Amino acid sequence: MKGFILIGLVLLTACSSPAIEEEIIRAPIQVIEEGDIKVEVYDFETIQPFLERKNDKINVVNFWATWCLPCVAELPHFEKILAEDAEVTVTLISLDFVKQVPTSLIPFIRENDLKSDVIVLDDPNSNEWIPKIDKNWSGALPATIIYNQDKSVFYERSFTFEELKTEVQKFKN
Repeated sequence: MKGFILIGLVLLTACSSPAIEEEIIRAPIQVIEEGDIKVEVYDFETIQPFLERKNDKINVVNFWATWCLPCVAELPHFEKILAEDAEVTVTLISLDFVKQVPTSLIPFIRENDLKSDVIVLDDPNSNEWIPKIDKNWSGALPATIIYNQDKSVFYERSFTFEELKTEVQKFKN
């Protein structure tokens, strides 16, 4: 009987080792390519993993559109934080219409030499998914989520570089 208990304890201990969390990004619902630039299109269900990554990074997710002047004005700040801080990932979630990706979004990415990941959210049910991003979000752009494994903060505003850097720094303490 003692042998069975010992074997059970060994098996229980071996099976309870911590699992490695993996990022699970679902396949896009569409991919649009124009030359050397590829843009993936997601609906809200398939975009959610970008909002919940389990990694050791500070994840910055910005909701924007090429037609939103405050959005476009702050994009260089996201690019700069990405270039300067190896602890940061940046995902730019465009709310441009899918039919405008080849004529507006892809040329914008090319002209501005964006290095951040740019994906498109194409989900007409914004009244359903906007409150899932943040219950207080009015839907106005730009909007940003900064998160890591310990906390998440939503911002319905635009940033200067210094403001963005200050907010990212809060995730390092």
